[in-house]
Amino acid sequence: MTTSFLQFTEEKLGQAEKTELDAHFESLLARADCTKNWTEKILRQTEVLLQPNPSARVEEFLYEKLDRKVPSRVTNGELLAQYMTEAANDFGPGTPYGKTLIKVGETQRRLGAAERDFIHSASINFLTPLRNFLEGDWRTISKERRILQNRRLDLDACKARLKKAKAAEAKAACEGDAVPDFQETRPRNYILSASASALWSDEVEKAEHELRLTQTEFDRQAEVTRLLLEGISSTHVNHLRCLHEFVESQTNYYAQCYQYMLDLQKQLGSSKGEIFSGTFVGNAESTSPPPAATSPPAVAAATLPAVPTIPVVPTIVGVPNTVAESVLNPNEVKPPASGTRKARVLYDYEAADSTELALLADEMITVYSLPGMDPDWLIGERGNQKGKVPVTYLELLS
Repeated sequence: MTTSFLQFTEEKLGQAEKTELDAHFESLLARADCTKNWTEKILRQTEVLLQPNPSARVEEFLYEKLDRKVPSRVTNGELLAQYMTEAANDFGPGTPYGKTLIKVGETQRRLGAAERDFIHSASINFLTPLRNFLEGDWRTISKERRILQNRRLDLDACKARLKKAKAAEAKAACEGDAVPDFQETRPRNYILSASASALWSDEVEKAEHELRLTQTEFDRQAEVTRLLLEGISSTHVNHLRCLHEFVESQTNYYAQCYQYMLDLQKQLGSSKGEIFSGTFVGNAESTSPPPAATSPPAVAAATLPAVPTIPVVPTIVGVPNTVAESVLNPNEVKPPASGTRKARVLYDYEAADSTELALLADEMITVYSLPGMDPDWLIGERGNQKGKVPVTYLELLS
């Protein structure tokens, strides 16, 4: 370990040579690092997408580390549904506002349940495989790479030791080749040089032996690491499959949400006219004189049976002589001379009563408004058919 540390320090200082890995091996290392970094980022951001609350994410992380089951948590949609239902009970479930709160609350509950299913599916099919790679395969790769780094440091240290031993042996051999002066009483330099040359020869043999061993260990560890790095390709294939499953789950989730909201929109659209018509008529009854005082029988016959006649309304040229009649009996009104427009139907719409016009998605109709009408509704015409249509189901064209 001391020799490896010395070799590492000298490499950092530029005082030692370093064994370089081949280009293919370096490419595998770079791809593995890239995979690890982007997997971490995708994992973390997906967790934020599924659970925006950071406190809740920390809580879930602690439960996972403690190997305990994460407690079930109410989604925001389910909590909103609970509040709407309780409010409807307080306001009166039979009132228009209470009925609407119940309908919207039920849709929010279904949205919350769909969100819960999506989060569960995404966690199992997408987050878990990514997390398993980081906590399993990547840890193994990192461990083997550290071992390979130590083997390389040992190899380079042995190479440096052998290089120094050969240099010393060559120097001792040169000194030993000098012709000794036997006239001297003590030819010590010659004797010491011959002894040093023999010692360095032994050192060279020992260094070569250690180099062969370390080279074998390095090659074996390099092969193990290479096989693990090449397994990143299989990881990509697995993550690709998981990504497709994640997209499928998300698509199903948004399709459910869209369908739930479309159903809710239809429910509210069919009941909106009744609610506001009832409110309008109720207000008119409280402020108008008795019907028998001014209203002729013909007006009462022209209105719907469930709606009382509204008397004393100024006459508008070109339209029936009451606002209620123009709104509630579109079949008897005439389109204005100007102001009609073409509209494309966005969604299918089922007429709630005979005053409304049923719609089919993508069909073209003519629409116009009459004085006193609810701004959320228009009169629609299709051939000889005529009736009220909700504006939210139309795309008005120029």
